[in-house]
Amino acid sequence: MTQRTLSAETAEDATHLMTQIAVHQDRDAFEALFRHYAPRVKAYMLKLGSDGALADELAQETLLMVWRKAAQFDRAKASPSTWIFTIARNLRIDVFRKNNRPELDPNDPALVPDAEEPADEQMDRVQRAKLIRAAMKSLNEEQAEVIRLSFFEDKSHSVIAEELDLPLGTVKSRLRLAFGRIRKELGEDVL
Repeated sequence: MTQRTLSAETAEDATHLMTQIAVHQDRDAFEALFRHYAPRVKAYMLKLGSDGALADELAQETLLMVWRKAAQFDRAKASPSTWIFTIARNLRIDVFRKNNRPELDPNDPALVPDAEEPADEQMDRVQRAKLIRAAMKSLNEEQAEVIRLSFFEDKSHSVIAEELDLPLGTVKSRLRLAFGRIRKELGEDVL
């Protein structure tokens, strides 16, 4: 086993080593690349504010990623050092995001389920719904249709007018008449 070294970092030497790793999974080429880049990646991580242990870990993880993904290296897009330091930067960002996720607040209103509806209110709602359904039966077909489209299908008055091929004023009149009839059937206190 001969030891290779990158005495002077040239893009061609590093590119050749990357090719050897990608094509032949050459451990000697990887060792030479590791010896050259691991201390540089560690120094880069320290410069970015990582502590020594994290910088070591990120340098090793970076070069392990280089070993695994060497076949994805494209010399037309970047030099080996640019590619390696991009991997290092992305790994550092991933670690930073993972470690700085906010804690979930169990009392956050978005996470707390709605309180259960009291039984009397639930009963009142069910009774009111029955009364409204009964009052709806008193409507003529045209009025019931505009009520259904407006309130149950949540369509605007103009969309209803277009669908039914009616003037907008007619749709509004039918809704007004339907409400009048429902109010008459239910009485003011139910609505």
